[in-house]
Amino acid sequence: MDEPSHYVIVGGGTAGWIAAFIIQDEARRRGLDFRLSVVESSKIPTVGVGEATTAAFRVLLRHFGIDELEFMRKTDASFKLGIRHEDWRRKGYTYYGPIDDPHQVVQPPAGAPSDYLNVYAVAAGRPVQDMHMFQPLLEQWKAPFARKPDGSLIPLGPFHHAYHFDQALVGKFFASKSKGVEKVDAIVEGIERHPETGDITALVLADNQRLEGDFFIDATGFRKQLIVKELQAPWVSYAHELPVNRALPFWIDVKEGEELPTYTRAWAQNSGWMWQIPTRTRFGCGYVYSDEFSTPEQAKAEVEAALGHEIEVRGDIRFQIGRLEKAWIGNCLAVGLSSSFLEPLESTSIHGTIVQMMLFAQRYMDRPERIEQKARDDYNARVGRQVDDFRTFVNTHYVTERDDTPFWREVRANRLHPETKERLARWQQQMPRAEHFPNYLGGLPHIETQLHYPVLDGLGLLDQSLARREMEAAPKVRQFARETFESLVREYRGAAQQALGHAEFLQIVQDMG
Repeated sequence: MDEPSHYVIVGGGTAGWIAAFIIQDEARRRGLDFRLSVVESSKIPTVGVGEATTAAFRVLLRHFGIDELEFMRKTDASFKLGIRHEDWRRKGYTYYGPIDDPHQVVQPPAGAPSDYLNVYAVAAGRPVQDMHMFQPLLEQWKAPFARKPDGSLIPLGPFHHAYHFDQALVGKFFASKSKGVEKVDAIVEGIERHPETGDITALVLADNQRLEGDFFIDATGFRKQLIVKELQAPWVSYAHELPVNRALPFWIDVKEGEELPTYTRAWAQNSGWMWQIPTRTRFGCGYVYSDEFSTPEQAKAEVEAALGHEIEVRGDIRFQIGRLEKAWIGNCLAVGLSSSFLEPLESTSIHGTIVQMMLFAQRYMDRPERIEQKARDDYNARVGRQVDDFRTFVNTHYVTERDDTPFWREVRANRLHPETKERLARWQQQMPRAEHFPNYLGGLPHIETQLHYPVLDGLGLLDQSLARREMEAAPKVRQFARETFESLVREYRGAAQQALGHAEFLQIVQDMG
């Protein structure tokens, strides 16, 4: 009888434990005979500077039957309903990117193009964000929940929200929920490889210990310990079009009784941008900048001037923006920061981990000896395309009016990717459509128009006259869109009046524990 396949995940944290959950779940569903080990050293510290997700994370919690309120309580999580972009288009200008999609709740009339509500908003000169349920909640710092007369909590609307949390606590939370996973507290010092195939056969651990396995997942973060250090996987750099390469992280404590925003704050600065992510007890913050245009000392001084107080810097994070040419080589697959990294502007990291591991588990996971090269090639092509899409979306944020510093003059003039230019040119001929973003991920979430529209609109990159012409060509659709837009604005403004304050909701969750 065959021995069970042994999957070994190197590195825990958020990416490693998400990978463990997804692999274990899929193996159970398909009746695969397997063992699963996670190698995570207690000697390697994690810096919890705040992390934001997309709505895919909530879908994941529901899929695994994890109680949302327990998760929020144990990870100091708060709600993320969107992103507040400050000073990107020009200094003093703010726009929001709410993550709900109004098209989900309205049945379009016959012949209506996809994204017809977005097209109408641009044609009418109304901010696209205004018809989103999350918009008034973002503006008023409210939770997407109300309280019924009996005191129970009820969600407002059908849309999935996202979260802010301390990623160090999230890894521990998932580890505590895992069952049947062997946990190995050890430092990996090297690998052993098959002399003919080059596949990894075992990990060499400290104290001359070995851990044999059949398939290995590299979740070692920026260290890329297996996929790059051992297997020398080539790297595709995005440094030209995304020149920020350094981060200065810090915390700001939440004051007693202080209300909390329900958005990630992305605040453009002289040589990059600052993030502020509110968890229940503190803001995880940082300045992502280009050291081509600023020194760490200048970056710190700039942040302190913007905030009006001193900060205690928690590290100096240097990074390469880009992705592996192949995230899967032989019997080793990289996930999370081992696989790719983009500046955290649109919360692509954890989203990418979830989608990539679900894609792998649903389409490619099998006994390792049965996996063929064409499966690896297919996976690498799909995942590479996903990260390239992330790159182009983030790059689009830099198509701005700003020219007040050398950094902004450089990125707007010389750092736009050809695909960014190509898409923007296309959208001067036809308004963005869902069909412009084919799904190559087997139905799993990918970057779509619902995320693009608030950004393109907020940056002034959409042509109102083009939108008007498209609406004028379909009078019935235009009339329906007008009525629907006004109805949604009224309904959602009314719903926001019933919503609980964000801090109030989080306190209720804590009191339930």
